[in-house]
Amino acid sequence: MGIEIERFWVVDVEGSGGSPPEIVELAMLEVENLALTENKRHWFVQPERGIQPAATRIHGLTDDDVAGAPSIDDIADDVVVWLEGAPIVGHNVKVEVEILKRSLPDWTPSVAIDTLRLAKTLKPGLASYGLANLGTEFGLADQAAQRTGAQHHSALYDTTLAALLFVHLLSPLTSDERQTALRDANILDPRQGSLL
Repeated sequence: MGIEIERFWVVDVEGSGGSPPEIVELAMLEVENLALTENKRHWFVQPERGIQPAATRIHGLTDDDVAGAPSIDDIADDVVVWLEGAPIVGHNVKVEVEILKRSLPDWTPSVAIDTLRLAKTLKPGLASYGLANLGTEFGLADQAAQRTGAQHHSALYDTTLAALLFVHLLSPLTSDERQTALRDANILDPRQGSLL
């Protein structure tokens, strides 16, 4: 079964650093016909148990930054409406799938494309496959920064960079090659074995 190429939601979350981690920032960006659209969603989220200092050192968010933000329960219905039935994309998307499934019990993803896996398959032999490194490698980092006014480890920036990477990797491929690449990068494809 092929994956519809027309429309995807690229997602990224930043977590609280707790165990289990809670969402403190969530961004979603639509990619349609291998082009980024202006359709995006972005929330700061107040976790129940606060943000750990180790997480703050990564993404820079503190409890004060999310003090007036909604809880995940406050935005859950909106998030599910946007994601329902749509393939999602993310860099090391397993992290997003796990935290979103735990936070949104009414949501079950059908397709989850991992741009990390996609990059390793389509661009073998690179020194690093971290999102920031790939953004630099392919000249996409500045464009992500210009589009968002943010930097790495901001959910909005990372979502935008992952979307640009997704388009960059798939655009040169034929339709059949895209289908194969998408199938191979779908962590929820039963042929990939259970990753969750």
